[in-house]
Amino acid sequence: MELQKGSPRDQRFMAEAIELARRATGRTHPNPLVGCVIVRGDSVVGRGYHARAGTDHGEVAAIKDADCDLTGCDLYVNHEPCCHVGRTPPCTDAILKAGIGRVIVGTIDPDPRVSGKGLEILREAGVEVLCGVLEEESRRLNTPFFTYINHHRPFVAAKWAMSLDGKIATHKGDSAWITSEDARLRVHHLRNTHDAILVGTSTVLGDNPRLTCRIEGGRDPVRFVVDARLQAPPDHKIFNLSESRASTIVLTGPDAPDDRRRQLLDQGVLLSEVEVDDRGWLTSRGILDAIYEHQLTSVLVEGGGALLGSLFDAGLVDYAYAFIAPRLIGGAHAPTPLDGRGISAISESFFIEEPTVESLPPDLLIHGYVSQKSHASVEAL
Repeated sequence: MELQKGSPRDQRFMAEAIELARRATGRTHPNPLVGCVIVRGDSVVGRGYHARAGTDHGEVAAIKDADCDLTGCDLYVNHEPCCHVGRTPPCTDAILKAGIGRVIVGTIDPDPRVSGKGLEILREAGVEVLCGVLEEESRRLNTPFFTYINHHRPFVAAKWAMSLDGKIATHKGDSAWITSEDARLRVHHLRNTHDAILVGTSTVLGDNPRLTCRIEGGRDPVRFVVDARLQAPPDHKIFNLSESRASTIVLTGPDAPDDRRRQLLDQGVLLSEVEVDDRGWLTSRGILDAIYEHQLTSVLVEGGGALLGSLFDAGLVDYAYAFIAPRLIGGAHAPTPLDGRGISAISESFFIEEPTVESLPPDLLIHGYVSQKSHASVEAL
């Protein structure tokens, strides 16, 4: 299908639809973020967005918001209207019933149940359809959803905090706190916008974290712990379900002891058995498959180094957040963010594409999409 950029007017109203969609970041899984604006002339007559799965989609919310006859109006939506019955009726039916004359769309839905069919239904009914307005921005907004549909796994964001010399703790394991309070607050905002959070056994044993989102209006992500042999004591904070409405799910291997399984289950902790490799470690793909089965489209991985290293080694990290503090720790045996196999040549290194740099005085946050491709080396002067 040919994509069209649209007029400046079209781009202006699509930008507003995208901003409306963004309000529900982290709340709509397994659905995409969808915002909608209905326009007559140059006036917006209806606005809406999809707040969470099971509630009205953006188009229906905007139609309900409009307090007037919508015959002949333009409808702007960042994601193709659905045309199948799910938890809610098809949005194409609501659009046609409202008498909308023109529909402007950001991206085609990758879900094979829709994927162009929604636009075809509208066109066959006589609605003028324009697709591709702010297509890149619309697609970027829903990168987790596209990853979930196209790759059958959650979008993986890696996060770590380290000193200027690349250490995440001292050689004795002390890591509280490498970064500042502002940096730690930023992490809580990240937790608020991801469906799930994932840590390894070493992080639970060393830090005893709660992994909750402690900001006003925030919500806790589903918490996953990689613990092949159930080594983490059941009295650790993450297993205290009274502190959070979010589930804690332990990903474990087939050889985990039965008594520890029963103890965790009695506390309300969920268990999910994952395949292991020849070392007895849970496989990276198996870990992500378990998260995918819970219909979660994004996961924030907060360490430790073994877990992050294995995901990078498998090429399964999509985005990275590196918090850097102006501290020097040193020590040959002090841990670093990424363990695992690593690479053998700089030309094979992972690269942060078009990185964003945020100042969180005295710290820095560098983040961006991860790629692994050859980058030309700069010749020595």
